[in-house]
Amino acid sequence: MISVLIVDDHAVLRAGLRSRMDGEGDICPIWEATDAESAVVQARARRPDVVLLDLLLPRMSGYEAIPRIHSASPESRVIVCSAMTGASAVRQALRSGAAGYVAKHACDGDLLDAIRRVAQGTTYVDPAVGSSLAVGTESALDEVSPRERDVLHLLALGYTNLEIAAKLFISVRTVDSHRAHILRKLDMSTRAELVLYALSSGLIGPA
Repeated sequence: MISVLIVDDHAVLRAGLRSRMDGEGDICPIWEATDAESAVVQARARRPDVVLLDLLLPRMSGYEAIPRIHSASPESRVIVCSAMTGASAVRQALRSGAAGYVAKHACDGDLLDAIRRVAQGTTYVDPAVGSSLAVGTESALDEVSPRERDVLHLLALGYTNLEIAAKLFISVRTVDSHRAHILRKLDMSTRAELVLYALSSGLIGPA
């Protein structure tokens, strides 16, 4: 059973999110919080599998809350559920440590898919949101070498640096170097961003 903590300061929206999970045999939205501070307290006490987090919260933003939630409950994974769908918001959330990003207007299937995938340890982005990450990076991808594309593909599929080195018959240090070059060329800083970019740009299919 996937336990979910819903964090949103609007009661109607919390109720709506909860109703979308009702009847799912493997998902249990059993806790709610109205702000970031109470979300951190709940995460520490309850250890939810997934935290469904709004970005626009009173006193402390969702961006600030993500690392604090991770500190309070390292095993909990955060999915941002926000009306903000621009590339800058998505990137900032990922850089703060979010494992997924879903638009509030996403269909029920996307929300449930996000919860299940993130709970299993993968990264998820709402398809409608993910396309924004590719904007402005198409030309940057042209700068990524064929070998770097190989590394990007394997990174996006979840392989570790050691596994990539074995598959490509190169050293781990070389993988590290390729990864650093890819992040710089695409103006990204986390593996999650690479995964979502690879999905949105068609480099890999849905996991």
